[in-house]
Amino acid sequence: MDSPHRTGNTPSFVSILFPATPGEEPAEDPDFFHDLNLHRIVGAIAPHGNEYNLGPFFRVGLTDLDTIAYRQEVMRDLERPEVRKAVDSFAEGMQTLRQHLPAEAKRQRELERQRWLLAAVESYVAAIEELSRTLSELQIESRGLGAFARWLEEHARSEAFRALSTEARTVAAALQAIRYCIVIHEGSVTVRLYDGESDYTAEVEETFHKFRESAAKSYRSRIEDTWSMNHIEAQIVERVALLVPEPFRALASFCERHADFIESTIARFDREIQFYVAYLKYLERFRNAGLSFCYPEVSAERKDVAVRDTFDLALAETLLLERAKVVCNDFRLEGAERVLVITGPNQGGKTTLARIFGQLHYLASLGCPVPGQDARLFLCDRLFTHFEREEKITSLRGKLEDDLVRIRRILDQADSSSIVIVNEIFSSTTADDAAYLGREVLARIQELDLLCVCVTFLDELATLSDKTVSMVAGVDAKDPARRTFRIERRPPDGLAYALAIAEKHHVTYRWLLERIGP
Repeated sequence: MDSPHRTGNTPSFVSILFPATPGEEPAEDPDFFHDLNLHRIVGAIAPHGNEYNLGPFFRVGLTDLDTIAYRQEVMRDLERPEVRKAVDSFAEGMQTLRQHLPAEAKRQRELERQRWLLAAVESYVAAIEELSRTLSELQIESRGLGAFARWLEEHARSEAFRALSTEARTVAAALQAIRYCIVIHEGSVTVRLYDGESDYTAEVEETFHKFRESAAKSYRSRIEDTWSMNHIEAQIVERVALLVPEPFRALASFCERHADFIESTIARFDREIQFYVAYLKYLERFRNAGLSFCYPEVSAERKDVAVRDTFDLALAETLLLERAKVVCNDFRLEGAERVLVITGPNQGGKTTLARIFGQLHYLASLGCPVPGQDARLFLCDRLFTHFEREEKITSLRGKLEDDLVRIRRILDQADSSSIVIVNEIFSSTTADDAAYLGREVLARIQELDLLCVCVTFLDELATLSDKTVSMVAGVDAKDPARRTFRIERRPPDGLAYALAIAEKHHVTYRWLLERIGP
């Protein structure tokens, strides 16, 4: 078959995921996946054990803006129903092919194995011819699909492919033309060539049709392993091959010469295109619920990020299953601002917004649409998270020491192009010590000039400098104990929140005086 790396006038194509050489496929999740609930998102998009093994594609973010744009273009093309239909039809053809190949590999009978291989080739040829024809008729906008369409058109016209297609159809037609009779008499089965005997099937059906009043109840049982011939069927085929040897010799020759018939570029495209299809299928459940997605503007230089009406994908999936409302939020960093400091009551959505910040930047680095009406995001080189961990006896370190060791490791590795997300750090020590350590950590983060989200119970960290922005988890004005899950950009009001709770439960200074009396 043709090589994917050809010269001359033949269009070149390497990968639908990368404009140049395909990237690495890591086997393990990045360290930050669990903190940001990305393992749940990727698990829903590409479940473990799926036939395409898509997980590795979602485990490594891109650091090249052109590759991100390349993927966004392909994703936009696939959002058009006519393009998606063509790709889905191709995938179905390739799935049919794979259904034949595993069966072919385990066959013990040579003729059966050969016939399944021929069927697989027929599915392969049909899928390629249909996709090439359909893509040539569509207006493809993306560089990736456009390059593949041109490569595929040339490949379908190549001498090697046309020879494969013609030979497969010729061999299949010769087998299909064979007619033979089976004579069953007193426990013996005789196979002989057809000799003009009458076919009484139509006459029998017509004779008994008048007795058929309604559809009778079917007592047929499901026969397992319908892909395989039983020993009687196999022996019948073997005897037919003895009677008409030439078509079977042609079949054997075909299978010997085309055992590895799948072109490597086709195989790669078949798998890689499912990265886009799987993600778009995943988005459908959220879009059907009225939630928005957008293609973010991604920059490797500008750090003035902003998103409108965004949400946590992992949490939203759970809420939709529970038929609960998904609350959307906004955030922005402008000018010299680099650090979002989120304060407010517990269970108010602070950690969720921190996760959203990380999810958005990571999904954008994959070239995927992100939750929100519109988004402007930063392309980081590395993403670090520091979320609270349970103390481990085996580590021989206390919780505070573990926090310090972990944050020091992050600050040693991070640079100005990194993103750091810190959630409830130093909560195991006193407020004064936590405030001191928090100031030191944020001071180092600001020196590095990197983007950061810091969830904390310390209001004072929200006003350290002009690089910090305060965001507060809101509560219902009429019922301070009720969280709105809206995170608002405003000065911290921990004291105001405490007073509201005290007022609700009648334990303010005024209420206490009334109770005590004169």
